[in-house]
Amino acid sequence: GGQEGGGTIAAVSDEAAAQGLKVGDRVAYSVFGSYAEYTAVPTGKILPVPDGVGLDVATSCVVQGMTAHYLTSSAHADLIKEGEWCLIHGVGGGTCQWAAQMAKIRGYKVIGTVSKGKADVASSLGCDELIVLDEVEGASFEDYESVDVVAKVNEITGGEGVKCVIDGIGKSTVDISINSLGRRGIFVSFGNASGPVPA
Repeated sequence: GGQEGGGTIAAVSDEAAAQGLKVGDRVAYSVFGSYAEYTAVPTGKILPVPDGVGLDVATSCVVQGMTAHYLTSSAHADLIKEGEWCLIHGVGGGTCQWAAQMAKIRGYKVIGTVSKGKADVASSLGCDELIVLDEVEGASFEDYESVDVVAKVNEITGGEGVKCVIDGIGKSTVDISINSLGRRGIFVSFGNASGPVPA
């Protein structure tokens, strides 16, 4: 299992050496089978990690960071513009931590949903507004019935709703997401932490 990893190079092939890779280099990568002490990684899949960047951050950036970049830069088909509201569910989790920060860099006003247990993490991301929800015991997502998220979104946006929803939660949030949208808004569903979105 596993799809992303990071560490220091333990051995190199002649091809890797010819491309400038050497034993001891800090790297991150994305290949299947990364839940291992050692992973054979093709040179084209290796990303150098600069000094000053932790391996934990670099490793999470490979899949989560790239997914967040796609979600905030192109998945919304340019239906959201700078200064408009974006709702991002689960900003306490990996991909949406990245997405909240990237959305702010792009100039969007961000409303994040987060569980009480991850509110401290979410408060450091720069969201304009946080909707803090109770936790679901033993689950990796928030209790979306503990707060009327749609009412909060409407209150925050002056009744206009958001131009974009980024939703990795799925079944528990699909109706909330759609009902939080403003005119010509877009719902971007990319995950199913609470179960698949009904067909």
